[in-house]
Amino acid sequence: MDYESNSWIRDGVYYYPHLFGGLMLTAALLGLSTSYFGGIGVPSLPYPWSYLEIFHKKKRGKKRIRVYMDGCFDLMHYGHANALRQAKALGDELIVGLVGDEEIMANKGPPVLSMEERLTLVSGLKWVDDVITDAPYAITEEFMNRLFHEYKIDYIIHGDDPCLLPDGTDAYALAKKAGRYKQIKRTEGVSSTDIVGRILSSQKQKAMKDLCTDARPQESHSEGAHIAHFLPTSRRIVQFSNGMGPGPNARIVYIDGAFDLFHAGHVEILKRARELGDFLLVGIHSDETVSEHQGSHYPIMHLHERSLSVLACRYVDEVIIGSPWEITKDMVTTFDISVVVRGTVAEKTLNSERDPYAVPRSMGIFRLLESPKDITTTSVAQRIMANHEAYVKRNAKKAASEKKYYEEKKYVSGD
Repeated sequence: MDYESNSWIRDGVYYYPHLFGGLMLTAALLGLSTSYFGGIGVPSLPYPWSYLEIFHKKKRGKKRIRVYMDGCFDLMHYGHANALRQAKALGDELIVGLVGDEEIMANKGPPVLSMEERLTLVSGLKWVDDVITDAPYAITEEFMNRLFHEYKIDYIIHGDDPCLLPDGTDAYALAKKAGRYKQIKRTEGVSSTDIVGRILSSQKQKAMKDLCTDARPQESHSEGAHIAHFLPTSRRIVQFSNGMGPGPNARIVYIDGAFDLFHAGHVEILKRARELGDFLLVGIHSDETVSEHQGSHYPIMHLHERSLSVLACRYVDEVIIGSPWEITKDMVTTFDISVVVRGTVAEKTLNSERDPYAVPRSMGIFRLLESPKDITTTSVAQRIMANHEAYVKRNAKKAASEKKYYEEKKYVSGD
């Protein structure tokens, strides 16, 4: 018989203990009888040995659990990434439903990012296996049946925060009724509503030329909005990390930046940088460094928030949290950096007298990469300011539901 390994006996005992035990006992008794009675014929075994291949089929044919989670994923942040990480932990394959632009407009107001940009962000996450575009905002019975039969989905996942349709009904009622719903814990400290509030506040500060250093944009929110406080933990960083260093003789690529309001442009340049080597190391500038070089109204997101967003990207192997503005020879030696890259599209800097890439240039290891997209953190913020009234109205509505959620919040297990 041609078996994959000698582990078939172990598999037989595990999956069919009674049948396998009976076969072994029968074989032992028959073996004893033949040695005792000599040439007396022995009847064939009740089951041919080839039948034992079912043990292998059982093991090889173990069904992979496919889970589905949907969302708008507009202004993608580490809370979205952590939700998808938790969802992936509930199965083997994670399929993400990306709600279409028209559906978002009808149910929540105008999206900030286009479908193409949101698709780039979601596809770029290390936990996502596939994406269904133009998913409906509400899971209808027809779409749910498509998920179960066409996409072979086993469970539909959502966070513990309520998701209500305009008529006040639960968007996941059908999945719950079908017994195919699983819940994860909402990630505290950030939401798209909160980020829009931060952007509106920071741009207002910029317009008023308020350069007071003690007025941090992260702590200023639109009236009525929940003031979120991100509490970074070592456990969360470990959950997002690959946990592996570069291999021997690996070609290490280094790229740095603020990576504020992590967007599709960031994903595309990180992908291109990763293609230049075996290991991508990303330097993330501190809040103080970003403010010094881009203005006191930046960054929108805290250092650790930005670090988690970058770590969640499938093209990133490791990050330096709070990397220096200028790349030194000692830094190149310490991390064994082979090439330093920068995209052609970047935020304007205030203090640009000194070239932060002077050392890698002199060493002949600097390379300028053509940025695939011209999107920047500033351009994203400008989209919101251009539709200021609509976003203020949307935030006011969302702020009420956010406030109610926190007032009624109860402990939910999960990570």
